[in-house]
Amino acid sequence: MDGSSYYVPAVAMGAALAVKSPTLIRGWRDPLLRSVGVLLALACLVFLFAAPPTIAEVNDITGIPNVSAPLVYCLLSVFSASCLVLIIHWRGGPPEVTRRLSRRWITGYGVVSVALVVLYVLGDCPEERLRDLDTYYANTPFIREMIVLYLVALTVAGVAMNVMCWRWALQVDGWLRAGLLTIAVGFLFNVPYSATKFIAVVARWNGANLDGLSTDVAPVLASVGAQVSAVGFLLPLACQRIGDSWTTWSTYRRLGPLWRELRTVSAHADHAVRISWWSSAELQVTQRESDIHDGMLSLYPYFDSAVRSLAYDAAVTAGSEPAQAQAEADAAMVTAAVRARAADPEGRVISAAEAAITPAAASAEGPRDLVRMSMALRQSPVVAAVRGRAATRSESDFHEQSR
Repeated sequence: MDGSSYYVPAVAMGAALAVKSPTLIRGWRDPLLRSVGVLLALACLVFLFAAPPTIAEVNDITGIPNVSAPLVYCLLSVFSASCLVLIIHWRGGPPEVTRRLSRRWITGYGVVSVALVVLYVLGDCPEERLRDLDTYYANTPFIREMIVLYLVALTVAGVAMNVMCWRWALQVDGWLRAGLLTIAVGFLFNVPYSATKFIAVVARWNGANLDGLSTDVAPVLASVGAQVSAVGFLLPLACQRIGDSWTTWSTYRRLGPLWRELRTVSAHADHAVRISWWSSAELQVTQRESDIHDGMLSLYPYFDSAVRSLAYDAAVTAGSEPAQAQAEADAAMVTAAVRARAADPEGRVISAAEAAITPAAASAEGPRDLVRMSMALRQSPVVAAVRGRAATRSESDFHEQSR
């Protein structure tokens, strides 16, 4: 593999980290989000420092031959620990159990990292090897043990991740299961990666040469496995966010008929501070709901409980469920009130019954399902009939006043 084969996944991991950084910064106290951030950062660093051009540069800067070897091996060990910790936090459970398991894996791989550095210091590898250090120094005391240790640690992490992911995947469904299975497939590549490395090293122990397995095959397996695993970690989070955004925008769209119905009578329609079009979906929905409540506030004196009761009875007779009939009745009362308000531009033609309905009294009726009301405005025959009668009555009242 050339440098680009390492830098491409490094850039991909870095881009994922940059996209997630605002969420990670806001929720840094959340162990799950913190683990995601650490994992993405470590994945990026592993590929960055494992690239042969970077290995050569680090060796040149430090002036120490092959110092990149323990650096990359330690990064791999810490990356393995971060994956295990992320799965533990992601799965959840009693906080004390989660903390205890996390500390065990962190301590274990921390000891491995220290041991890797100690073995490198004790060993002797003066000739710089950018691609084949594992096999070139396979028979060198202490360096040999360092190589075996990091491969064993990587294999243990791969097996542990597969066991944890498969067990959990059997208990969940949806995008979470898909993500766990993807992670498991990614870490499954650790096994053939370590196997090819071990085969090449053992071949050197026995005087044979299978270096191609270590220098050509193993890096490809590591790259594919790491990228598949990263996709698995991000898949449930990304799909959940997409799903939440879709639901929010769907709510915004479905509120449209009611918002447009009340827009003309909203007391703040002309001078309200409008949010920008690129604002978040949640903020857009909040603004639309606020506009709807403002419009309904201005209509309270025109709400006619008799219209609402008749519409409710008609909706129930037509076969609507109680909750749906309630929404149709509220929508019918609103559409009638809009036309009554339009027929009273000066705000003077208000009957005694209408004037008795105050905002406090109306709010005592309980919260209304704005989405159901909005859809009823567009789809309900009961609301359409009330709208037609209200329009006819408003026109008649206009002619009466003209005389």
